[in-house]
Amino acid sequence: MSDSKVLHLVIRRIADWSLWSFFTEVRVIGGEHVPLDGPIIVTATHHNMMIDPAILSSSFPHRRVLHYWSKASLFANPVLSWVLHSSGNIPVDRKSKNRQDLFRGTIEALARGDAVALFPEGTSYTEPRIMQVKDGAAWAALEYTKWAAENGVKGPGVRIIPAAIVYTNKSKYRSSVFGEPVSMDEYKEQFFSDLEGAPRAAAKRLTGAIERELVEATINAPDWDTLYSARMARDLLWEDERSIDLEEFVTISQTLVDLFSYNGRLLPNFSTVRRHLLGYYSLLQSTNLTNSVLSSLPLPPMLSPSHPTPLPSRLLTLSVLIRDTLVALTRLPFFLIPLLLHTPVYVMGRIGARLVEHEEETQAQNKAVFGLLSCMMIYPATFWALWAMLWYTGFGALVAAFTVWAFAYYHNRLINDIYMNLKRVIAAWRVLVGVWAPRRWELSLSALSQYTTPLHRLPMSRPVRIASRRRPSSRRIMRHLLRARGEAVKALAEFLTTLEASGEEKSVIASIHLAKRFGWVEENSPTSLADDGGDSDPVTDARGYRRAREVIAFLRSRGAKIATLDRKIEGDWALSSDEDGTAGESEKDEEDLVWVPSSTSLKQEDD
Repeated sequence: MSDSKVLHLVIRRIADWSLWSFFTEVRVIGGEHVPLDGPIIVTATHHNMMIDPAILSSSFPHRRVLHYWSKASLFANPVLSWVLHSSGNIPVDRKSKNRQDLFRGTIEALARGDAVALFPEGTSYTEPRIMQVKDGAAWAALEYTKWAAENGVKGPGVRIIPAAIVYTNKSKYRSSVFGEPVSMDEYKEQFFSDLEGAPRAAAKRLTGAIERELVEATINAPDWDTLYSARMARDLLWEDERSIDLEEFVTISQTLVDLFSYNGRLLPNFSTVRRHLLGYYSLLQSTNLTNSVLSSLPLPPMLSPSHPTPLPSRLLTLSVLIRDTLVALTRLPFFLIPLLLHTPVYVMGRIGARLVEHEEETQAQNKAVFGLLSCMMIYPATFWALWAMLWYTGFGALVAAFTVWAFAYYHNRLINDIYMNLKRVIAAWRVLVGVWAPRRWELSLSALSQYTTPLHRLPMSRPVRIASRRRPSSRRIMRHLLRARGEAVKALAEFLTTLEASGEEKSVIASIHLAKRFGWVEENSPTSLADDGGDSDPVTDARGYRRAREVIAFLRSRGAKIATLDRKIEGDWALSSDEDGTAGESEKDEEDLVWVPSSTSLKQEDD
C-alpha cells in the first residue's frame, strides 16, 4: 500500500466484525493465485449488494487494500475527495471518450502497484447464472498495459484475478474462489495493433476469458427450476449441509445442475424426478422448513397414527418430545443474558429484511447493516452501564470491556447450535401436530397447488421480486410435505440407480469445463463473431459429455449417500403405497400414514 488508507482500514475492520457475526463459515479458495504485490485488477461476481465488496475486502489474500471505482464528479469536493481516497476509492470519468482519461485514476493506482477491484457484471442481481460480463475490466487492463509500454514502466505487468463470491446460503455460508491470474501477454499485441477494430477485438477476447473463469468458479443453471431441482437433490444426498467441503461445493452443485439441465432426452424418468424434487422444494419453501431439519428430527418409531394401541404410543411420543424440548431449553439459561442483550440486533435485522422482502439480494445487506448499527449502540451502552455500576474506576472499565467482549464472543459461538436445536424441536412438534390432526383438516389438492410450485424471480430487466404467500398451517399441510419427501427420495433413488446401471457407454451432457476435467468435449465447425469484423477468435459450437457411471462415482466419492438413498425414508413418515384418496374424505381414512422402522430400529427393539 503506497499511502495511508485510514478510512479503508477502519471500514474493513468494521466489516470483519460484522461478517464474523453474520456468516457461519468463510472459506478462501485459491488464495495462492493472488500475488503478494504488483498491479492487479480483481473482477468479482456481484449477487449480494454491499455484502460483496465487504467480504471481498475483508477476506482478500495478504490483506491487500482494494481500490473501487467511483464517479469522478464525487471527487470535486475537497472533503469528500479525501474521504473517498482514504477509503480506497479511485475516480472514473465515465463521460470521457478518451479511454486514457477514463481510466486515469485506475492507471495511477496500478502504476503504484495497487490492487483495483470491480464487478464486471455491472450491478447486483439474483439470477441462476452469470449474466453478461461487461468489458470495462478488459479495457482498463489493456489501457494500462499500453500506457506502461509507452512510458517505459518496469516491473511485473498487470494481471486480472477472477474472484467468485459463492454463497451456499446468502445469510449463512460463503466462500471466495480466486481463479488463475489472466496475463496480458496473449492480448497486448493485438491491442497495440493499428488495424481497425483490433483493440476492440482484443478487449472482447479478454472479456471472454474473464467470463469463462467466473463461470467455472460459480454455479450456473439455465433456469430457476433446474437450479431448484439440483439444490433439492443435493440436500437429499447430503442431509447435513455442513458435510460438503466448500472447496467441492461448486463442482458438486454444477454436476447436479448439469444432470437436470440438458439430459431430458437422454435419461429415463427425467421429468418425473424433476417434478417430485420441485414439489418437495416448494413445500419446504412454503413451510419454512429444510430437509436437513426434517431428517434430524427426534421422532421415535412408536410415533404412528395407525399403531394398534395409539393412546400409549402417542403418550410415549409426547414424553419423548417433551424430554427433547427440555434438553434443548436447559442450555438457554446460560445463554439467556447474551440473547437478551442481542435481542435488538435480531429485531432490527428482521425489520431491515422486511423493508426489502421482495428483493432477496438486498435482504442480507439490510440484516448485516441494521444488525451492525444496533451492535454499535448496544455495546457502548452496555459498557457504560457496567462501568457506572463499578464506580467509573480504571479496573471497572477493564471489567466492563471484558464482559461486553465475552458476551459478544459467547453469543456468536453458541447462537447457531442453539438456534438449530430449537428449530429441530419446533419442527418436531409441527410434524406431530400435522400427522395427528384429523384428515378432514388436510388441505385439498386444489388448495395445495399454490404451495407445490416454487417461487420464481422475475427477469433481471425488471426489479427482482419474490411473490409472497401465506404460510399454511402445519395441521393442514404436514401430511402433504411428508408425502412429497417420500416421493422425492424414491424418484431420486430410482433415477440415480437407473443411471448407474445404464452401462459403460451411457453418457450425459455436462458443462464444458467439467467435461474437460472428467469427460470429453465434442467440437463442431467454428464460426466467427460477426460484430468483431472477423478479428476475434472463432467461436466453436462445443458440447461436453461425462460417463454416467463416472458422475455417480464422483458424487459417491464426495460423500453422497446414494447407496442408502432409497432407504432414507425408513424411519421417516411416508404415505402408504395404496393411499390415493383425496383430502377431505371421512375420518375413517384419517390414519393413512405408516411408520416403516429402519433396520437399526428393529434391531434395537429385538435387543
